[in-house]
Amino acid sequence: MTKRNAIFPADRHALYEKHGYSAAIRSGDLLFVSGQVGSRADGSPEPDFERQVQLAFDNLRATLEAGGCTFDDIVDVTTFHTDPENQFGTIMAVKNRIFNEAPYPNWTAIGVNWLAGFDFEIKVIARVPDAAHRSQAA
Repeated sequence: MTKRNAIFPADRHALYEKHGYSAAIRSGDLLFVSGQVGSRADGSPEPDFERQVQLAFDNLRATLEAGGCTFDDIVDVTTFHTDPENQFGTIMAVKNRIFNEAPYPNWTAIGVNWLAGFDFEIKVIARVPDAAHRSQAA
């Protein structure tokens, strides 16, 4: 049986402690990242929506790096939106700065009515590159 290993970014924020969950779990060569929100270091929501989306991606990047991954290793994305119709343009602008060339990861967007004070959340599954893959990419 493959052991699951908890992964936390170096600047682990207050939400993990407060709500008792891991930023990510590594199981074999997969990294399952919990939903990342646009929280400040203390866990509070960033009020500016575009900045909140950018912070969610920044928090995702930090968690991926802690697990030995980058955005290029993401294979599946799920995003949650409190007002998709009005938020989509802003989300796409941020997303397109990060995922700016094919092949793009799978993506599922879900409209929700509550995200604990946040308006955007992103969770992903990434494949952890092995040592041979990392040396080829360098």
